[in-house]
Amino acid sequence: MASTDLRGSLAERAAAPAVLPALTAGGLTWRPATTDDAPALLDLRNTIAAADHEPYRESLAEIVELLGTPWRDLAADTVLGLDAAGALRAYGDVETMPGDTRRVRAFLWGGVHPDRRGEGIGREVFAWQEARARQVLAASGKDVPGRLAGFLEDNAPAAKVRLYERAGFTPRRYYSDLERDLRDLRTHPLPVVELGDGLRLVPLDDEHDEPARLAHNDAFRDHWGSEPQTPEQWRSGRATYAPEWSFVVVDPAPDVEALLADPATDAETAAALQVGAPLVVGYHVGSRYTEDFAVRGHPFGYTDILGVRRAYRGRKVAVALLAAGMRAFAADGMAVAALDVDTQNPSGAHGLYASLGYTKRHGSRLLTIEL
Repeated sequence: MASTDLRGSLAERAAAPAVLPALTAGGLTWRPATTDDAPALLDLRNTIAAADHEPYRESLAEIVELLGTPWRDLAADTVLGLDAAGALRAYGDVETMPGDTRRVRAFLWGGVHPDRRGEGIGREVFAWQEARARQVLAASGKDVPGRLAGFLEDNAPAAKVRLYERAGFTPRRYYSDLERDLRDLRTHPLPVVELGDGLRLVPLDDEHDEPARLAHNDAFRDHWGSEPQTPEQWRSGRATYAPEWSFVVVDPAPDVEALLADPATDAETAAALQVGAPLVVGYHVGSRYTEDFAVRGHPFGYTDILGVRRAYRGRKVAVALLAAGMRAFAADGMAVAALDVDTQNPSGAHGLYASLGYTKRHGSRLLTIEL
């Protein structure tokens, strides 16, 4: 696969248009989204998900949170298409993250109501999204590589796949949705892990929340496509967060001198070590996606994020955390444990999940234009 040509600034490579493409198809009226549109947007997104056989549904709390994200510029980065009766029939959204430092990413989200497909609405919305995404990258002020990105489920409609292909997007990464049955723990028990060297597994509480963010940024630094999360990012997206399913492993007596001398230790972690903050070395963030229970056919607990600091890998921290999360799921009556993983994860996560009985249920892929 050819590497990205980094000649010129990101603003030049983005080739952003001065004016966004017009939206005229289908006789819809177009305007930006506001927080008041959450119920209508929820209905449209879930209608699209059902029509396209997507393995998830969303809740009103998730959409309210999405539209209320502090760094979002809804007026510039979203568009809604309404019919003559005022019903929402299409939407487009371009999402960026404030913590992006190594690569600036612009994610494209959008869709058209099943009853209004085949009228050219989707093509126009997609063209608007790509153009707006290029504007966002060009205006970022971060002269690093850029990426336009969108996700497709493995069973995505052919018309949606063609939109990406015609625009020059190519598959860049593949993901597997994994499940592990929790109804057979007597015959297939979870491992009991004794953490050595004084490491302690405790609930992820307020005291450990910020240290967990620092651990996440360290753990995912070598993961493809990952970028650091700011405190604001880390605390967002918690409509589905389940604290009763979330845990951290803490080192109460870390080798501070060695960590400070390690050039891989980031500045935020170094500052925390110098003031004696708890060192979270691994974390398991669980989420409860109640709206998806009916789609999957059973209640399940979801591992949203699992990570271990690179200096602590190979010490069974991930196994201890994942087993703790799975036991918490089972104790709450969840039939299945679920998670999503990059098929090329560099930390060996696939082997870990397979050893604990996870199997693939579904797949998705990321398509990008690299700039």
